[in-house]
Amino acid sequence: MAIVSIAVFCGSKKGNSSCYSDHAQEVGQLLAHKKIKMIYGGGSVGLMGVIADEVMRHGGWVTGIIPKLLVEWEVEHRTISELIICDDMHERKLKIYSKADAALVLPGGVGSLDELFEVLTWNQLTIHDKEIFLLNTNNFYNPLLAQLQTMQTEGFFTSIGLEKLHVIQQPSELASYL
Repeated sequence: MAIVSIAVFCGSKKGNSSCYSDHAQEVGQLLAHKKIKMIYGGGSVGLMGVIADEVMRHGGWVTGIIPKLLVEWEVEHRTISELIICDDMHERKLKIYSKADAALVLPGGVGSLDELFEVLTWNQLTIHDKEIFLLNTNNFYNPLLAQLQTMQTEGFFTSIGLEKLHVIQQPSELASYL
């Protein structure tokens, strides 16, 4: 299946190292260059804002899906291609998943982990069958990857859940999948 659109999950903060923003910018440029539509949480702050700005700056398409609560906090991105306002976080994730052919997870906080684990779970349960890319910037996800391996070794997570998970270290590695 060709990837025409990709869900992007990442931090609403930029992190303590500039390497996170640098990689978000590179991903944004790559998505725009490859004409891959970006579907994300609709925020203007943190890595979310960095990547959305970069896709837009390079002529790409960005759809943001944001719950009313975050609009009230005035963190929605106002200069993207399309902004969809939904009722809550659950509806947000469902809409993002349904509009995307694959998922890309950059460094982030518990929200990004929640989104990663939901996509992994839905793959394992065959609710969908999406490729998942984990950008391991600065080895950010090494402890998580070790935990996933432990879960598999101990019989709590099957290889089905990991078959579609591709761990990449650099944004350029994503290009071969697009």
